[in-house]
Amino acid sequence: MSKEPAPRSTRHGSGGAPGDGPITRQRILEVALEIIDRDGVEALSMRHLGKALDRDPMTLYRHAPNKAALLDGVAEKVLDQLEVDDGGQFEVDGSEGDWVARLRSVARGYRRLALDHPHVVPLLVTRPLSTPLGLRPLGTLRPLEAILALLTRAGFTDAEALHVYRALFGFLHGHVLNELQELVERPEETDDLLRLGLHRLPIGDFPLLRGLAPVLAAYDGEAELERGLDILFAGLIATLTHPDSPEPVVV
Repeated sequence: MSKEPAPRSTRHGSGGAPGDGPITRQRILEVALEIIDRDGVEALSMRHLGKALDRDPMTLYRHAPNKAALLDGVAEKVLDQLEVDDGGQFEVDGSEGDWVARLRSVARGYRRLALDHPHVVPLLVTRPLSTPLGLRPLGTLRPLEAILALLTRAGFTDAEALHVYRALFGFLHGHVLNELQELVERPEETDDLLRLGLHRLPIGDFPLLRGLAPVLAAYDGEAELERGLDILFAGLIATLTHPDSPEPVVV
């Protein structure tokens, strides 16, 4: 009795023939994100993506008409992982309002996404700015809508909620870009001035910056995020009128 031939695998990287099995937009975005995570945005192309999926690149255009659409889809896929708790009751707990605690959670989640997908961060920061608000992919707008819902339910006006969102994400974008930049020039050095390359700066022109070498070398992204959020929320609480806002915490 003859054996039936073993089924041919169609998984990514299996070497199956192009066109084997169904291909979905979700799968295309998964592999596009893998390419960007590994090699950067510049490495993503329809040709490269088709090869990674074992498909003729021309078949991918049915799901994404061009690279720009792919990049928008990848940004949506990453932002879809950002959780915003905009439901339930609002209470003042300890030294800060519940709305502050929930926004802290959003900020921490955004930082985690940035550290998990550092090559995607430029897409999250810059691509939306090149597109009018109403023309942006819906997935990139959902965090905005959820945060507006959170803040208006907490008692802020629509305009105040938008102000808080802009302040929060302006800070977050700056923070993650700063945290992801290369800080150390010579990691093998033990002297902070040499490790950071600050010895190259003229002493007379940059005495304060050179003097901060130990502080710069001890950079802690998580601690810097929390310190920045303390300052941001203290300022917002001090300037926005809200009946449930506690007194700002001095940091």
